[in-house]
Amino acid sequence: MAARLRCDEAPAWVGLQEHWDINGRAFDLRCAFAADPNRFATFSQQAPQVFADLSKNRIDLAVQALLLRLARECGLEAHRDAMFAGEPINTTENRAVKHWLLRSPRGASADPDAKLVHSTLDAMLDYAERIRADAAITDVVNIGIGGSDLGPQMAVTALHDFVSPGKRFHFVSNVDGHELAAVLTQVQPASTLFLIASKTFTTLETMTNARSARGWFEAQGGSNIARHFAALTTNVAEAGKFGIETTFGFWDWVGGRYSMWSAIGLPIAIAIGAAGFRQLLSGAHEMDLHFAGAALEGNLPARLGLLDVWNRNFLGFTSRSIAPYHSALRRLPAYLQQLEMESNGKRVDLQGRPLAFGTAPVLWGEPGTNGQHAYFQMLHQGTDVVPVEFIAAKRASHTLAGHHRLLLANALAQAQALMQGRPDAGGHRDFPGNRPSTFLLLDQLTPASLGALVALHEHRVFVSGSLWGINSFDQWGVELGKVLAADIAGRLISGDLAGLDGSTAGLVRGLHPSH
Repeated sequence: MAARLRCDEAPAWVGLQEHWDINGRAFDLRCAFAADPNRFATFSQQAPQVFADLSKNRIDLAVQALLLRLARECGLEAHRDAMFAGEPINTTENRAVKHWLLRSPRGASADPDAKLVHSTLDAMLDYAERIRADAAITDVVNIGIGGSDLGPQMAVTALHDFVSPGKRFHFVSNVDGHELAAVLTQVQPASTLFLIASKTFTTLETMTNARSARGWFEAQGGSNIARHFAALTTNVAEAGKFGIETTFGFWDWVGGRYSMWSAIGLPIAIAIGAAGFRQLLSGAHEMDLHFAGAALEGNLPARLGLLDVWNRNFLGFTSRSIAPYHSALRRLPAYLQQLEMESNGKRVDLQGRPLAFGTAPVLWGEPGTNGQHAYFQMLHQGTDVVPVEFIAAKRASHTLAGHHRLLLANALAQAQALMQGRPDAGGHRDFPGNRPSTFLLLDQLTPASLGALVALHEHRVFVSGSLWGINSFDQWGVELGKVLAADIAGRLISGDLAGLDGSTAGLVRGLHPSH
């Protein structure tokens, strides 16, 4: 596709800077609401499965218009269309970016990979249904890392109310043996299925855990590896050498943090069933259609991504707190950390030029109301302003009287308190207010609404990365530590310190068995 303007090269960037200098510094949300009785309607919208209120952010109509102009000057729509057309927009790896194809219904796309996607999906879901029907399998242990762990773990936890009874799900990712050992104390070899999730079947952490799990299985009397192990990988040969006969693959145009829709989602499918998994895909597809087709003015992923640019580059906010007011979404902040920080934590543009502005903010958070008794003190009265993203569901899945009303009241009150504040002449009880937040509301947490919520964040990350002129689909920053770790692992055995810096040498010396 044609070269695109980087955001700081576009005329609208200058307009945004001027607006910030003249009006932005003194902007007060309380005054904005007092001056405009329609502010809520103007800065909120319904998208597929998700209602969003952006009105408590430090934006006005002028900023919104300039951000939309910036998006068009930077070719956002053409870049989006190129992704959905299957063009190789992952330029550093010369790959297409087609996670959206994984949730496109059969017959809805003319993409050449569509038939293969659906044959793999059908086979994976058929296997999932057989495992669900197998009463002898009571525990499923997913061994992966990064996107092969965070996505499935987040979704299975989020959709607990839809999980098949009689099955327990465990997730192992850390190479720290304490994690795997703790899981193995809870399971029995005759009733456990291990899923080994590694595209290449060479990922250090995953294969270390996989080999240890197989060793435990055999030491405990397990003999049928083919029945109790399956692989989510493209390296069928290596999986076969491991003893695995059941494999489900995926493609190089599926990035790890975008892979829960692929065979990596097998634990989700076992948990919620084929029908539930298809509903998850359907919700995401609804959001895909919205992002692909809606005008930018009413395109929620675009509006959120543009807001992120405004917050990061003009208001100078370096982090964002994720506050899901639904305990089942407790792993969502960790999932979104990888999605956004691995995608947009880049310091050079597509041409390799250093950037003169900030990119991905730090994402962090905990479920409400727990966070209120932990870090909300800083959000309300700390020296740094941190935008908060509240996520809630209108309806609960439980029947415990009064709980959900109180939960929602707390979420609404925290957003209100951040904005309104409370003056106090004594100082210690002064809440400055004017602190921004976004509110995302689902009708109920279901497979479809979760799918839409995750796809919304995927496309939002695409938007901000597109304007920043970076490649949101590689992750070279993950590699260096892996290379150095392989070197240091050998030194911890040999004690060789040659060529190490003083600090690393001192630590290796202290950790060597001779000490």
